[in-house]
Amino acid sequence: MLWSKTLIPTTREVPADSEIISHQLMVRAGLIRRISAGVYDWLPLGWKSLMKVNAIIRHHMNAIGAQEIHMPALLPADLWRQTGRYSDYGPLLFKVKDRRNSEMILGPTHEECVTELVRAYITSYRQLPLTLYQIQSKFRDETRPRNGLLRVREFFMKDAYSFHPSLESLTQTYNDMFKAYVNIFAQCGVPAIAVEAESGPIGGDSSHEFICPCDAGEDVIVQAEDGTYCANLERAVPAEAGQKSFADAPAIAPEPFTTVETPHATSIESVCTLLKITPQQMIKTMVYQRVGAPDAPPVVACVRGDHEVNESKLRRLVGPVELADEDAARSKGFAIGYVGPHVANSIGVTLVIDADALMVTGATTGANAPFLHVTNFSFAARIDPQKAGAPIVADIRNVAPGDRSASGSPLKFSKGIELGHVFKLGTKYTDALGAVFADEKQVNHSMIMGCYGIGPGRILVGAIETGHDVDGIIWPMNIAPYEVVITPIKFEGNVATAATELYEKLKALGVDVLLDDRDQRPGVKFKDADLIGIPLRVVVGDKGLSAGQLELKMRSKKEPSLIALDGAAELLADMVKTLRAIK
Repeated sequence: MLWSKTLIPTTREVPADSEIISHQLMVRAGLIRRISAGVYDWLPLGWKSLMKVNAIIRHHMNAIGAQEIHMPALLPADLWRQTGRYSDYGPLLFKVKDRRNSEMILGPTHEECVTELVRAYITSYRQLPLTLYQIQSKFRDETRPRNGLLRVREFFMKDAYSFHPSLESLTQTYNDMFKAYVNIFAQCGVPAIAVEAESGPIGGDSSHEFICPCDAGEDVIVQAEDGTYCANLERAVPAEAGQKSFADAPAIAPEPFTTVETPHATSIESVCTLLKITPQQMIKTMVYQRVGAPDAPPVVACVRGDHEVNESKLRRLVGPVELADEDAARSKGFAIGYVGPHVANSIGVTLVIDADALMVTGATTGANAPFLHVTNFSFAARIDPQKAGAPIVADIRNVAPGDRSASGSPLKFSKGIELGHVFKLGTKYTDALGAVFADEKQVNHSMIMGCYGIGPGRILVGAIETGHDVDGIIWPMNIAPYEVVITPIKFEGNVATAATELYEKLKALGVDVLLDDRDQRPGVKFKDADLIGIPLRVVVGDKGLSAGQLELKMRSKKEPSLIALDGAAELLADMVKTLRAIK
């Protein structure tokens, strides 16, 4: 392709709304353009890279027997109501009504749609297992779109769904898909760590995320220093998170239960400063309400003052909940910011206590009144299991610095970008939608499902976050928009002739090549080539031609080298082939 005939709107200006380097460089290199919050145009360079990622994904999906389909983005809301996800997703769903007043949604994912499809055609165990996939636009009404393609309202996803007659069959496909994902990320040249993960509103009892380690990521990776354990923060458990019950609470003689004034102390830190205690001596109490059931009894969750509630763990215990807003909590008798566990004795709640919090004695906690706390609290002395309704004791906190894995190794924390996610779904969707198959004895069973997602756009983000320098992008060969850029010092005379001949030879050899035929100064061309990040740059100039040489610069290296003009196309084609194979 000729540069002069391609839309490559490079710019030196850093976008005002950009917070991470991939967002800055994708805009500056002319890969994408923001049209509204969380919505982007894909420009030619970005689209070429995205299509290369998609081609790699398709290759590996087809290799394990997955079949490509295409489902609509506009979906009937009734399907989502049948599975309960209409309320689970809540305001994340884009909702529209047609002229008949039927409600539709723009699909954020397609479990319901594909299950309805398979229900229509699969009736026997002889037709299973079956894996279907698509690469399609998805829509989520993010509260605050940010960080370029990391948090957007419209994005591309490869979503695959498998259907099985048995758990053994599901496990085989899950393992095949896991290996395919490892190969996809390796071929794309993007580092990815597989971690145990939370299933969230997708559902299922087993899942793994593939995370690209980088500081720009929104996911937290928790790893044991000895390499024996790896999970995301939502899923990670400390070694000490053993099984406890309320009966394990330390039974001590009650100390005087004292109410103290804590004026203007609105945080754990400010209370600790005022009362000269540590966060480990406090009990933090959070109030949650049932999603879609505001009148149901609330859930009160208690953790130690230096810990944070892990809402994913909490939801696994009690079902879909969300943090209660202040007005809703006040209407049920809570003073948000000053709630104490003992309120469970008088207000009908589901009380959930973290195992570490249970063991604290002589604690300070909220008095359930503004600017008041109580001291000398302990669960055994102050919670009546009869009034509190059989408190649940479990691990409901985030792991924290100082925690260890089951092997005893310290846990370390890092950030990363989620690139893909694989789930064992079980029968959540097939039960809800009646997708059954007949076994050998003509007995019907719900099909068992798996689902498997990859974000192609996030692969590009991960590649740039882990491959760039002060001058621009450093693309891996397999997903670079072009593999070679030819940069004539001045596109005229012998230089133009030699550059064009090299360009034609490289095209004939199957190399994806860009010829910079613009009437620009060499410095501008060099800066633009570095910015868009093409792996190999060949400089053609009068001085080099007179010596029968070209200058070759690998984008990943600082210094150029000289190569012979004679045989240059074959040499470059071999280099491209070699770099394509590096994983």
